[in-house]
Amino acid sequence: MNPSLHWGILGTGRIASTFAQGVARSQTGRVVAVASRGADKAAAFAAAHSIERAHSSYEALLADPTVQAVYVATPHPQHVPWVVRAAKAGKHVLCEKPLGLNRAEAETAVAACRAHGVLLMEAFMYRCHPQIAKLLELVRGGAIGQVCMVEASFGFCSTYEPASRLWSNTLGGGGILDVGCYPVSFARLVAGAASGQPFLDPEQLSGAGVLHEKAGVDMCAAATLRFANDVIALVSTSITVTQQNTARVLGTTGSLLLPNPWLSAIGGGDAKIVWQKNGGSAPEEIVVTSPPLYALEADTFARALMGGWRDVPAMPVADTLGNMATLDRWREAIGLVYDVEKRVY
Repeated sequence: MNPSLHWGILGTGRIASTFAQGVARSQTGRVVAVASRGADKAAAFAAAHSIERAHSSYEALLADPTVQAVYVATPHPQHVPWVVRAAKAGKHVLCEKPLGLNRAEAETAVAACRAHGVLLMEAFMYRCHPQIAKLLELVRGGAIGQVCMVEASFGFCSTYEPASRLWSNTLGGGGILDVGCYPVSFARLVAGAASGQPFLDPEQLSGAGVLHEKAGVDMCAAATLRFANDVIALVSTSITVTQQNTARVLGTTGSLLLPNPWLSAIGGGDAKIVWQKNGGSAPEEIVVTSPPLYALEADTFARALMGGWRDVPAMPVADTLGNMATLDRWREAIGLVYDVEKRVY
């Protein structure tokens, strides 16, 4: 498929660079413009990724007529304002997770994109990997019997840096919004598959966490989710300790393990699902081969757009809103509130 979707990247941080590399290896698009708050940063990013135009303001990128879709890669609190502005400019939007700081914010973004007829997807790139589709196929097909539990974690070790977005209450820092959103998303996805639905939201949630005394963000947190179909999920996250960073689905006749669910084969290649059947037999490894992870994300979005779809099946907005609501409940359970949550657009 010849490249046809012209991307603009709003922001020049690490994740923006990762996405630019992914688009460069995609089948459906190319990055034609990038924007930063400063001309020098935009120019350096454009040079590093062979991008034609560098804009010294986000507004200029949204006014660029060659840009068809925008990748929003700003800090968390700026996601919704720029999604809204992009929608008003008629640009389709792939926004880094989380879509907003909370469900109410996310609803604002969704409403703006619906009103202006543009496609919106929250950038959970792991959902675009074929290993997820394979795992859901196994769950729906009864490969492990009745699903009983989901165990998923995403945590890493960092040191306290007041200037870092990870440690800033103003920038929506902490583990839950940064990476804890992944295991919650996975648990809701699997619980839904167990009942033949796209996803499920938990009926009950209990959580525990430790907030940094100065930063006021979660350093380490865990939650237990219970769904209407009696699936129980144990999820955890952290920014001060490295966790297993795996996802496991346990059923009455076996289990399925994703050893690297969140960043699987990021450069392309093989990923695996470990299928353990009850009875002591050796586990079976199911190998799934794919292109680079962020190329998959860009192609998934582009193909939904080219197909004229209202939503991206891999990550529909209803799923995003449900995930945000669950994260709200987790944060409430541990007393995590952001100072910038009360805003009017």
